[in-house]
Amino acid sequence: MEPKWLEWAKQLQAIAQTGLAYSKDIYDIERFEMIRQLSVEIMAEYTTVDNEKIKELFASEIGYATPKVDIRAAVFKENKILMVKEISDGHWSLPGGWADIGLSPSEVAVKEVKEETGLDVKAIKLLGVLDKKFYPHLPAYYHLYKIFIQCELIGGDMKTSIETSDVGFFGEDELPPLSMSRVTEPQIKWAFKHLYFPHTSAYVD
Repeated sequence: MEPKWLEWAKQLQAIAQTGLAYSKDIYDIERFEMIRQLSVEIMAEYTTVDNEKIKELFASEIGYATPKVDIRAAVFKENKILMVKEISDGHWSLPGGWADIGLSPSEVAVKEVKEETGLDVKAIKLLGVLDKKFYPHLPAYYHLYKIFIQCELIGGDMKTSIETSDVGFFGEDELPPLSMSRVTEPQIKWAFKHLYFPHTSAYVD
C-alpha cells in the first residue's frame, strides 16, 4: 500500500488541478495554486527530487484530474511468459507502457510488444484492470490504473529495443528480478492462472 503522505499529496494535486481547470474566481484560483504548491512541497519533503522537477512531473497537467493508464501484455509460449529487461532499472517486466491517445488498449498492447520485443501478437483477452495502490509497486507520482491483456504470439523475430536490453520467456517458478514499478510477482502469477484456467474472470481493482 502507498504511504499516506504520497496518497495525500496526490489527492491535493488532483483537487488543485481540477479546481484550476474550472474556477473563474481569481481568489479561488489563488487558493488552488496554493494547494498545488503544498502538494509539491510534500513530495519534495519525502523524496530526493527537487521542487522544479516535481512541478514538471507532478504538477504541470491541466484539466480534470484523472488516473494515468499503464498497459501490460501477457504473452505465453510453451507455458512460459514473455518478459523484457528494462534498460532504465536493469530489471524485468511484461512488455508494455503508457496508453497512447488514439489507440485502444488492445492496440497499445500489440504495439508495445512489437516495439520492445520484435514479436507480433494479437490481443485475445482482458485479464484485469488494477489500481496500482493495492499492490507492492514502488511509489509513483501519479495515481495509476494498470490494464493487463493476454496476447497470442503469431510471428516476428525476437530482438531488443531502445528501452530493453534483453528479451526472454520464463516459467512461473523461474521469474527473473522484477521491475517493481511496472509489475509484481502476484500479478504475473495471476496471468499464469488465466493461462491454466482460461475461463477465469477478468479482475477489477
